[in-house]
Amino acid sequence: MEFQKFNFHPQVMEGIAAAGYTKPTPIQTQAIPPVTEGRDVMGLAQTGTGKTAAFALPILHRLSQGGRGHVRALVIAPTRELAEQIHESFNDLGRKTPLRSLTVYGGVGVNPQIQKLKRGAEIVVACPGRLLDHLKQGTIDLSRLDVLVLDEADQMFDMGFFPDIRRILQHLPKKRQTLLFSATMPNEIRKLAHDILSDPVTVQVDTVAPATTVSHALYPVKQHLKTDLLLALLQHTDTESVLVFTRTKHRAKRLGEKLEKAGYKAASLQGNLSQNRRQAALDGFRDGTYQVLVATDIAARGIDVSQISHVVNYDIPDTPEAYIHRIGRTGRAARTGDAFTLVTAEDTAMVRAIEQVLKSPLERCTVEDFDYAVPAPKKDGEFARPPRQPAPRRKPSGAGKSSARGAGPVGSAAAKSQVPSPARPSTGQEAHAAGAAPRKRSRGARRQTRAGGN
Repeated sequence: MEFQKFNFHPQVMEGIAAAGYTKPTPIQTQAIPPVTEGRDVMGLAQTGTGKTAAFALPILHRLSQGGRGHVRALVIAPTRELAEQIHESFNDLGRKTPLRSLTVYGGVGVNPQIQKLKRGAEIVVACPGRLLDHLKQGTIDLSRLDVLVLDEADQMFDMGFFPDIRRILQHLPKKRQTLLFSATMPNEIRKLAHDILSDPVTVQVDTVAPATTVSHALYPVKQHLKTDLLLALLQHTDTESVLVFTRTKHRAKRLGEKLEKAGYKAASLQGNLSQNRRQAALDGFRDGTYQVLVATDIAARGIDVSQISHVVNYDIPDTPEAYIHRIGRTGRAARTGDAFTLVTAEDTAMVRAIEQVLKSPLERCTVEDFDYAVPAPKKDGEFARPPRQPAPRRKPSGAGKSSARGAGPVGSAAAKSQVPSPARPSTGQEAHAAGAAPRKRSRGARRQTRAGGN
């Protein structure tokens, strides 16, 4: 099937040709017809399969006819990076149309967003928090909305955004088209999603089948040796760009710092960074300034880098679907890629679940000359937060007299000084050094010894 068969508006077709699209992907082939017909759709497909165009093209087609100057399509995404990526896709595919798209998310000034909203836009791509701020302030009007899209819906629900989504829905017209597109959709999330869809069409492409161009390897290791093993893997492996996943943003920040100290051009991507620093980390990873990017699942949404040679699960993900989504970052565009997962004894159950979904045992590997027998320190401080410095306690000038008759009022300076100021948590920023990475040995050297198993 070619794009001409979808009978898109001529200006949309011009944009498709200008963007170099020639043949629709499977998710586009399945999703575009029902979306164009106005049906509610739940689309499931891995990252890199063309999900964004599957809803962007029908929306552009619909909005090319009808009113302009007010918000008619709203796309909600979990991260700023993904919001920017979707926004760029709308601009790219809709370049021949007069339609305007803008992004709304936190971490940047709100006034420029208000000014853009006042000038009018038909498409808004937003993150939940900042969108709620605009709704509360009355700086965005969604009363004439035609289409709502929840992209990466599983992560928005799973990461606690569902209450925000519920509040946003109260500001939307009940008569609308609603679309959910996601890389994964566990059953419990699927039930939740059906609450906001009306008689949806479900389209599903490769939700549990990993890319065949990716090879998998497990590296059993004790928790306190994970960082040392990761460094050994990087030294023994011929890598290009490496994406490392951690469970928390704190671990991502600390691991990024440790890799920098070890001489790697590394950066971390996590929620505590300002938007400018997050964008700098992403841009540096894309252009090769950074060889290693450490990220959490939620922060990694929106990363679109085709040259990732290795994905390393420093912490195993919580579900098999999340594992497949992570490793989908490598092995793209017919390139080969490797997925390494560092596993501890506590990860046995999840490893079995992943193997059941993959319908194949995963290879267990070790790194030659690595000392797996190093005992754990008495106090494992590998990811310990720096100690907080307690605020100095000021001795009130009238100590011991405050309860006497004739003492000052409750709001007096003497009374206030008896309450110590709480210590403020440190908000340390991470640096992005650009040290030279150690020399690598051949790619095949990474699997030097098999530790039994498959």
